[in-house]
Amino acid sequence: MLNQRQADLLKLIVEDYVKTARPVSSNSLASIMNVSSATVRNEMVFLEENGLIEKTHISSGRIPSEKGYRYYVDNIMKPKELTGEDMLKLQTIFHNNNLMLADYITKSVEIVSEMTSLTAVVLGGSSKENRISRVEVIPLSETAMVAVIVTDKGHVEHKNIVMEENVNINDIKKTVDVINKLIVGTPIDEASTKLEYEVKPVIAKCIKQHEVLYNAFYSAFSDFSNSSFTMKGRQNILMQPEFDDTERIREIISKFEDKEVVNSIKASDEGINIYIGSENEFDDDVTIIKTKYNVDGEEGTIALIGPKRMEYDRVISLLDYIIKNINK
Repeated sequence: MLNQRQADLLKLIVEDYVKTARPVSSNSLASIMNVSSATVRNEMVFLEENGLIEKTHISSGRIPSEKGYRYYVDNIMKPKELTGEDMLKLQTIFHNNNLMLADYITKSVEIVSEMTSLTAVVLGGSSKENRISRVEVIPLSETAMVAVIVTDKGHVEHKNIVMEENVNINDIKKTVDVINKLIVGTPIDEASTKLEYEVKPVIAKCIKQHEVLYNAFYSAFSDFSNSSFTMKGRQNILMQPEFDDTERIREIISKFEDKEVVNSIKASDEGINIYIGSENEFDDDVTIIKTKYNVDGEEGTIALIGPKRMEYDRVISLLDYIIKNINK
């Protein structure tokens, strides 16, 4: 456990480095703390020996280590009071009574992603909790269409479908009519099975290219039944000075594009939780701050991803504000 001066020093190092992305020198800290540079250097030696700060190759200054960030988060940091501007931006979303839950969440995390320059991820809840409300199609050509799947929870998913061969538009509409008669009210993860055993025999009797249409809709429902996710600010990672290595950026961006890797972010613990570097399964060079939401039985995860050098106090407050408002 650190004494008060050591804790104050670590706090200054973390918060200065978060703000500037530059290693912190003992001289700059001495003037802020109103003590001698020698005193600061001695305390910095103690922090370094205990693994809370570390040297960089490019400067004589120090930066927080992963352990230092963890100590700061657990013992020093207090949630930051949101500015009126921050709250106003989010209130414009939550005061819009025409939005569905999915829209509240997606739009609010998009704003937070812009405000913090972090990447935001929303992982949808279990598909068992979503029942199909209706299915619509927008024909684009004889071989392509967009299927729109709407659930009883207000979730809307657009699926681009390319068919194996030309299909008559009237046959597409007939198939959708049958799907809506037989599948509405079905949990989304059971839709593919119902399509096979109930819809397919019906369309086989009246539609010549029923196999092509069956395959197209089966693919759409199968994709949707997997846990869906929305990502905002994917490219924000490119703006961070920590990730100036092209190969490193490519690795992280490829993880953002891997559905299985992104799904591993799903929150399992209650409250807002912080996973710094090696504590998360996504990447050792990032921090993930995430929380679960549960509104009227619909569960999911909201997560913010960025470098370990992030405004932990502000991010926690923003996530807390979102959760409190969607639970109203």
